[in-house]
Amino acid sequence: MVDFAQRDPTSPAFWDERFERRFTPWDRGGVPQALRGFAAASAPLVTLIPGCGSAYELAFLADAGWDAVAIDFSPAAVAAGKAAVGPHAARVVEADFFTWQPQRPLQLIYERAFLCALPRAMRPQVAARWAELLAPGALLAGYFFFDDAPKGPPFGITRAELDALLQAGFECIADDAVGDSIPVFKDKERWMIWRRRGEIGG
Repeated sequence: MVDFAQRDPTSPAFWDERFERRFTPWDRGGVPQALRGFAAASAPLVTLIPGCGSAYELAFLADAGWDAVAIDFSPAAVAAGKAAVGPHAARVVEADFFTWQPQRPLQLIYERAFLCALPRAMRPQVAARWAELLAPGALLAGYFFFDDAPKGPPFGITRAELDALLQAGFECIADDAVGDSIPVFKDKERWMIWRRRGEIGG
């Protein structure tokens, strides 16, 4: 059992310690299949990847011509991301999701182990920020972790809780099983796409 000094996942130091000690069981080391399929079927979108960690998806999307930026509030995570994405390192930025501002209106926020990394009490704040950053018609797409274990991270959610969290601001337009999960998420995650509600252009 790895013993860590930092116990508060709302602190950058918590994640710094784990990246510095190379304890990153949520890191799959590559790009998951559902995102590959989604990108192949979509025109390039202005994309944010919050809580990016090693940011493999950033490099994948940037190579495909997408205007994507990845952010993390952990300096050690940002260093890992910059190292992993090579020529796209400038797109990996140290920033707080709750205060960061996009240079262009976002068309997509990619969710990958960000919501489940934060304590359950922060979920309304995360959902409100998603809604704030995305205009009507824009998308929240990615992987959502369903589990009822009390301890984390990752902190799981139930489908009813996720619906209650998002349905006021978003409509679920895709909900698919995941066949290439890494062990920490196996049989407990789904690929979902949520569209921001509201009048487009209104």
